[in-house]
Amino acid sequence: MKILIFLNSLAGGGTERVAATLANFWVRQQWEVTIVTLDSVSQDFYRLDPRVTRVSLDLAGASRNMADALLQNVRRVRALRRVLRQIRPAVALSMMSTPNVLLAFASRRLDVCAVGSEHCYPPHAPLGRIWRTLCSKMYGKLSAVVALTTECAEWISAHSSAYPVSVIPNAAVWPMPANPPVISPSTLCTPDRKILLAVGRLNAVKNYPDLIRTFSQLADKHRDWDLVILGEGPERPSIEAAIRDNGMETRILVPGIAGNVGAWYERADLYVMTSLSEGFPNSLAEALAHGLPAVSYDCDTGPRDIVRAGIDGFLVPVHDAARLCQALDRVMGDASLRETLAGRAYEARERFSIEKVAGMWEALFRSLSKESSVSGGVGGNVTAAKRCGP
Repeated sequence: MKILIFLNSLAGGGTERVAATLANFWVRQQWEVTIVTLDSVSQDFYRLDPRVTRVSLDLAGASRNMADALLQNVRRVRALRRVLRQIRPAVALSMMSTPNVLLAFASRRLDVCAVGSEHCYPPHAPLGRIWRTLCSKMYGKLSAVVALTTECAEWISAHSSAYPVSVIPNAAVWPMPANPPVISPSTLCTPDRKILLAVGRLNAVKNYPDLIRTFSQLADKHRDWDLVILGEGPERPSIEAAIRDNGMETRILVPGIAGNVGAWYERADLYVMTSLSEGFPNSLAEALAHGLPAVSYDCDTGPRDIVRAGIDGFLVPVHDAARLCQALDRVMGDASLRETLAGRAYEARERFSIEKVAGMWEALFRSLSKESSVSGGVGGNVTAAKRCGP
């Protein structure tokens, strides 16, 4: 099968990792895969199989005003349309709201199955009025839209013209390939220390100050534990200030982005997530796949689809710092409980395997295509879909 994946960039991030993971898997299945981004190749973080064709539109610049924004987006649509005509994929898959709208315009009257996908929960990632209206109107021009969770699919169905709307989760990559920059756990953490690990961009939605305050309350009781937060972002100054304010400079480490995050999952003893909102937190599924039990806020959306409460981790109501403290205290203080939870966490390797998730995508593509150009694969339950074509 010939497929094109379109997104903003391949810089470090969850959606970008999903694109790279699917592309690399599909080329191993002898598919012809092209990844197209608005941003330049110089921003790429994830490593692609050499057989993946890489195209940059190099049209990711910020707009100066409304008129400039309109002009830039017209250029983006035209550039993407030229690529679609040149490559002539059977399926064009876009990722995230803005690329979805651009693909809906660019694919008009072309013989291609144009599939959009949402990677956040729209109510918690509000767009401006113009883009919100465009999503509502243009999603119905796509052959299908895919959401990561049932809650997200229901919201899209209620607030846009999209049809059909299917649910396909992200895959949990295991084992994880290592990319630069590499930060070795052994250089920062001695073998006698237990690690509470958090992974994610240093932004407000990840709510790291809550985590820092909670860990500081537990630090004296659990003297052999340290907290490591892997990631980078605009909230680093406030996070470092919170660490200083709580006197945790020697117990909380924020070393930056680690391209070898899999090594950190393997080294850690417990995973924690305090996000106020998610789409489908890849790091949470990846942690479980590495046998790492988890304590997470039960935010919208994703954690309740990943963590099986009492089986491989615990879910805590959002903003309930007291319950978060209790859950962490319980798991950090009970090695037998951690071992039991870890024994079931490994099941995420199958629950979110790339073979299973890619099979769900393939089943959707088959249902959309005029011709049965995809053979084999693991089928998934998807909504009956309309045909593609001009």
